[in-house]
Amino acid sequence: MRATKPAAPARPRIVAFGDIVNDIVAVPRTAVRRDTDTISTIRPRPGGSAANTAAWLGSLGSQVDFVGSVGIADLDYHDQQLRAQGVVPHLSTAPGLPTSTIVILVEGEHRTMLTERGANRALRASDLTDELLAGAAVLHLTGYTLVDGPRAAGMRDLIDRAHAAGAVVSLNPGSAGFISDFGPAEVATAIEGVDIVIANVAEAALLCEESDPQRVATAIADRHGLAVITQGPDNVIVARRGSKPVSVPVSPARVVDPTGAGDAMSAGFLHSWVADHDAVRAAQAGVLVAARAVMVIGGRPVI
Repeated sequence: MRATKPAAPARPRIVAFGDIVNDIVAVPRTAVRRDTDTISTIRPRPGGSAANTAAWLGSLGSQVDFVGSVGIADLDYHDQQLRAQGVVPHLSTAPGLPTSTIVILVEGEHRTMLTERGANRALRASDLTDELLAGAAVLHLTGYTLVDGPRAAGMRDLIDRAHAAGAVVSLNPGSAGFISDFGPAEVATAIEGVDIVIANVAEAALLCEESDPQRVATAIADRHGLAVITQGPDNVIVARRGSKPVSVPVSPARVVDPTGAGDAMSAGFLHSWVADHDAVRAAQAGVLVAARAVMVIGGRPVI
């Protein structure tokens, strides 16, 4: 009688909380011409930094739950999109508010984003229940929580409850523009207690008043414990509190749309890190997932 192969142990569960968006991505085929037509490739895509990270995690095989808020007309659509990527969605609706929408104009490696925060503003820290936190290895947050419903008090509540439940808290601080608008010092105070910061160098520099990438990584690691700092096509810098930063090479990739590259990086990193807590190996995994992300239009893996 053939022996039954034992089932692989379940991976540690990750909970992503925060923004979910209807993206409209426009990639002009030529230089943009003002006051007239520019032929472009335009695609509607599901998006949002936290939701994108959840989708990439699910596509990699992680156990992942996502908590967010959408307009009631889009509830079924976003539920189905997340489930198709292996995510367990926990979506609330916001009467009178549309799903957040972002028009993204892609020009090479640069993007211009026109943003309507919509139903994200209705999200509350209490939407993440203690039952959902129980047994989670990681709670992943984004900086958009500070400008949407939960804001600073909600961020503090989420961090404290996650730690009480035994979870590590990771953060992608999000847009440098939003950090500047909210106030870098205020953001730095609001995210105290976060254990892992995964950010691009412009975002991280605002939070620590440093400019040299190595110093930025060290300053963020000293404050939070672990920093993963991306630099576009340049090396990713991984820094632990009290240790010398390590550079992780980035493989060249054909950039079609950089939307969601940081979210994919976060997902690849966390998917690997929860297995063995090797931050350098996790950053290498994140780099590979981010390379996949920039080669497609939109911020999520293709279904």
